[in-house]
Amino acid sequence: MKKLLTTIFILSLLTITAQADDKQEALNFFNNYVKQANSYSDSITKMYTPNAKIIRQVVKPDGTTADAVTDTTTYIKQMRISQSIAKMRHYTNAYSNVTVTALGNGSYKISSLRTPMQDKDKLKTYMIIKKQPNGQWLITEEMMQTKQQIFLRYAK
Repeated sequence: MKKLLTTIFILSLLTITAQADDKQEALNFFNNYVKQANSYSDSITKMYTPNAKIIRQVVKPDGTTADAVTDTTTYIKQMRISQSIAKMRHYTNAYSNVTVTALGNGSYKISSLRTPMQDKDKLKTYMIIKKQPNGQWLITEEMMQTKQQIFLRYAK
């Protein structure tokens, strides 16, 4: 009986340690994402699953919001165009209040507040990432608030 309890205890510790390691890996992934985004790296386009859900939540002047949802392929095309403009302007985002929450099934939700360059507003953002069978982390869902009203044409 003592051996059985010891084995269960050790397995529990290993599970907790693995979850803590994955949580740290998820945070490292996010920090790398921010670095790649702020350096206009094309490698950021490889950080998404092919069928990721991309949501731009437009904050209207009256404070209400509207969601503009797009597919990964369209988003990456738009990202490549906007990266060239952002690079010329030296545009970056700062992130604060970063939290990592385990969702189960190898997925983690990383929530934060995004402050666009030369802006005082803190806009909500989150990404859900999942560890793939090959060990690579990829974004399966992303939501970023924006005040760019141009996205309203994509809102439903």
